[in-house]
Amino acid sequence: MAERGGRGSGGHGSLDKSITLPPDEIFRNLENAKRFAIDIGGSLTKLAYYSTVQHKVARVRSFDHSGKDIENEPLYEISVQEEITARLHFIKFENTYIETCLDFIKDHLVNTETKVIKATGGGAYKFKDLIEKKLGLKVDKEDVMTCLIKGCNFVLRNIPHEVFAYQKDSDTEFRFQTNHPNIFPYLLVNIGSGVSIVKVETEDKFEWIGGSSIGGGTFWGLGALLTKTKKFDELLQLASKGQHTNVDMLVKDVYGGAYQTLGLSGNLIASSFGKSTTADKEFSKEDMAKSLLHMISNDIGQLACLYAKLHNLDKIYFGGFFIRGHPVTMRTITYSINFFSKGEVQALFLRHEGYLGAIGAFLKGAEQDNPNQYSWGENYAGSSGLMSTSPDVYPMQRTRSGTFDLLEMDRLERPLVNLPLLKDPSTYIPDTVDLTDDAMARKYWLTCFEEALDGVAKRAAASQPDSLDALERAEKFRQKYWNKLQTLRQQPFAYGTLTVRSLLDTREHCLNEFNFPDPYSKVKQKENGIALKCFQSVIESLDSLGWEERQFALVKGLLAGNVFDWGAKAVSDVLESEPQFGFEEAKSKLQERPWLEDSYSQWLERLKEGPPHKCALIFADNSGIDIILGVFPFVRELLSRGTEVILACNSGPALNDVTYSESLIVTERIAAMDPVIQSALKEEKLLLVQTGSSSPCLDLSRLDKGLAVLVRERKTDLVIIEGMGRAIHTNYYAALKCESLKLAVIKNSWLADRLGGKIFSVIFKYEVPCK
Repeated sequence: MAERGGRGSGGHGSLDKSITLPPDEIFRNLENAKRFAIDIGGSLTKLAYYSTVQHKVARVRSFDHSGKDIENEPLYEISVQEEITARLHFIKFENTYIETCLDFIKDHLVNTETKVIKATGGGAYKFKDLIEKKLGLKVDKEDVMTCLIKGCNFVLRNIPHEVFAYQKDSDTEFRFQTNHPNIFPYLLVNIGSGVSIVKVETEDKFEWIGGSSIGGGTFWGLGALLTKTKKFDELLQLASKGQHTNVDMLVKDVYGGAYQTLGLSGNLIASSFGKSTTADKEFSKEDMAKSLLHMISNDIGQLACLYAKLHNLDKIYFGGFFIRGHPVTMRTITYSINFFSKGEVQALFLRHEGYLGAIGAFLKGAEQDNPNQYSWGENYAGSSGLMSTSPDVYPMQRTRSGTFDLLEMDRLERPLVNLPLLKDPSTYIPDTVDLTDDAMARKYWLTCFEEALDGVAKRAAASQPDSLDALERAEKFRQKYWNKLQTLRQQPFAYGTLTVRSLLDTREHCLNEFNFPDPYSKVKQKENGIALKCFQSVIESLDSLGWEERQFALVKGLLAGNVFDWGAKAVSDVLESEPQFGFEEAKSKLQERPWLEDSYSQWLERLKEGPPHKCALIFADNSGIDIILGVFPFVRELLSRGTEVILACNSGPALNDVTYSESLIVTERIAAMDPVIQSALKEEKLLLVQTGSSSPCLDLSRLDKGLAVLVRERKTDLVIIEGMGRAIHTNYYAALKCESLKLAVIKNSWLADRLGGKIFSVIFKYEVPCK
């Protein structure tokens, strides 16, 4: 949020012009910048701009096979094309660098569609002339609070792990919250020089409902008088080392212990600075700073609680330069809120609260483009992540002179919404294991991804044999992802809750950053072609079986297909060393019943006794044998029972997962061989849709809006989720309103051991919601 009343900005003559900026890492895509906004506080500047990013995407297109011998022809054509997408860039730096940064922007800005720069924050007035002179853009000032609210709404809506509670004394310093699908209403407590308390009811409706003149400026001013320390961060550093009990009078100092009648603990502060009236000694700067911090924080906390209670609000977000990620302020605010609300209200903080003003100012300037009609996603490859400033968690100084914090948001092709069948979207957590919490699991998975990195880089380079710089780009990818992993070892909370899904997604973002859109495209093309040749014989074999025997064979085929996962090292090693490893070999690898998680008997009973399902939604996993010999026979059986099927595949590539565009070609070829599939397509009883995701995992709270509409329209009453990424790493505990099947083969020995099984153990969960 915009800082106010800060120091360190100085006059224009004192600005530091000596730094050298690494342009590729800081002002990225500046040559394509279209629109600017800036938020200048007392000590920090936040710059926002919109750019178009040109990157490579893998496209598949069906060959025209008419009149040709297609026995040895590839199934489809793969081409790598250039695509232009929209990206938002947010850069935060110290005001001392503002002139140098403006010079850099001026020198590298090729063109811009607008001649206006939106500006907010107290410094927008101070630096107006400098900005207009340097950039040749007219400064259009926007209201600070309006910008803060707009920015806050944007991050709450688009960044799943934006909100956290601070817990200093727990193993996990930052406890991230699940985003509620409805972000309103909430209370925003902005602690600048004073305190503003704002009730936010809708996107455009908010009101200032109260505040206080006792805020960050009070702490700074009184702290300077008491300690002779003029810098805000240094004052907080003193407070972090102090003992307030040396200065404050406690309840036990007055009553000799707890005040039982009123239920007050003996360690509760009875009077801030109370001991100074009777003590003869001098108090240390550290102790006075700590006492002052508690006094201000307790006052703000009580005020916030009273307003929240008065307006019946249970979400309070804190921000402003008083907070700014400082552990000592977050800790005291958290304690105060917990005490005065008796634990009923939680103090919540925002991972990107420093950017809210800049984001809001940008959105004000981009209203004609209606950016809120889109969904946006954080680009982990180009974002700094949340830094811990706690010395015992991450030993680096808070004042990182010359460093720049970055946030990048990519515009997604389609809006994302909740799956309508989630039992309770407000409590849904996609991920099964929180690696931020589980130190042993975190250590294992980070090491696992590190050890796999060379192989991923090698495959990326090999996927573009005709590219002269593929090896160089693959090495840059390797180095960037390695650095991300090292950051996550030190700061597992950098991008929100650390999970296997976030590690996979970060890797995909880094691959895309260096133009490796689909390293497994040729592998998928080959495996799809091979599997299609086996499809008819698999169907004939299934059709020859009796009903009950066929149901088990279908499930076993679905599980065997799921073995073919190039993201699992145990499988990729086999597939690379044994090219003949196929569908039957995969079946032989499966665990015999009873499976590790086994409700197959209940599923079979449901098929025998219950009516056909109206519509089944199937989230497919891998290309090749998985979708063609595993999923499609299962789909065919459901269709034969009279159940409509929605087959959902990834919008974009990830590992060897099947994409929507690939599924269209595969389905077309299967339909040419199978009248059941052909008829279902023609009558729209089999529908192919995209998920809106490009991840090996599955977040049911961020799915393509078109898929959600279709699920409602077709009255879907069965959801089938297959694969380790979608059904074990995510959604293992997901509760749905309808029946569901979650099935996967565990292809990681450590995970199998964790779950009480062995490698290639089977998970088959049939769940029926409680009525």
